[in-house]
Formats: sequence, C-alpha cells, structure tokens
Amino acid sequence: MDASNYLRDVSARFVEAKAQADGALAQVPVELWFHRLDPESNSLATLILHLSGNMKSRWTDFLTTDGEKPDRHRDSEFEDLESEDGVALTARWEEGWSLLFSVLRDLGPEQLDLPVRIRSQTLTVASALNRQLTHYSYHVGQMVFLAKHLARGQWQTLSVPRGGSERFNRELCRRSQGT
Repeated sequence: MDASNYLRDVSARFVEAKAQADGALAQVPVELWFHRLDPESNSLATLILHLSGNMKSRWTDFLTTDGEKPDRHRDSEFEDLESEDGVALTARWEEGWSLLFSVLRDLGPEQLDLPVRIRSQTLTVASALNRQLTHYSYHVGQMVFLAKHLARGQWQTLSVPRGGSERFNRELCRRSQGT
C-alpha cells in the first residue's frame, strides 16, 4: 500500500470508529452515560472524557510538540463528574474528533516517516496514527459493549445482526458485482 492509500485508509478507519461510538451513544439516554457497572469500570462519560482528552493532547500541534501536553491531567479523565452535562460532553467529544480529522486532512504522504513524540517516545507519524487508531478502537469497543448493556432491549445493532451473516454476505457480493 502506498502512502496516499494508507492515509485514506487510516482516515476511513478513524471515521468508522467514531461512527460506531456515535451510534452506541445515540442509543443510550444521556443520564445513563454516567452509570458505571462497578467502581472499577468506566462509564460512557468517562470514556468520552478520556478519549477527548487524549485527542486534544495528541492532535494539538501534532508534528511539533510532544503528544502528551503538560496541561493534560489524564487521571482526572477517569474520575466521576459532578457538573458536566451531556451537551458539554458532546462538545468535548466533537472537538477531539475535529482536531484529529483536521490533522489527517493536512497530512501528506511525505510526512508519514517524520518523527513525532508521545510521552517522550519518538515514533514515526505512521506509527503514531496506528497507535492512536488501536487505542481509540479499544475504547470504542468498550463504549459499544456498555451502551448495549445500558440500552437493554432497545439496542439496534451497529454491525451484522445475529443470524444475518449469510444475508449480509449475499448483499456485499451483489454490490461488488454491480447488480
């Protein structure tokens, strides 16, 4: 895969991760975003805070400063919120993704081998993108799991429904053949 194709693909994977998370969040009333399954688990609100905090830190001045900004307080992202509401959380969420997508739009293939730093560790731009895609996908999976639990019987699948694999595969085949 050449560098231009890689950038298009990694961008599409980030878009997919956000769509999965947004689809999960949309199925849970905002007041349940703060629910923890147990004291050691994360709530949807916690995951929103953590991911948005990570995105703000990583993607602000991505090519020129360490991805772990001095004003980020990661540990506080995992504490229960007292005053945050769904509107403010959603704004943080969208701001983080907007920063990421802005960086992705501005990156050129020739920049993939440039060095960047995250927590004083030197990585290539491509490695940093892969690292963040893995990290975000991990937490999006947690969000989907938790949202499915919280939505109870109202959950609408975000992927192939149970028992629907054959139909899904036939539809993919039909589309790929242009019929």
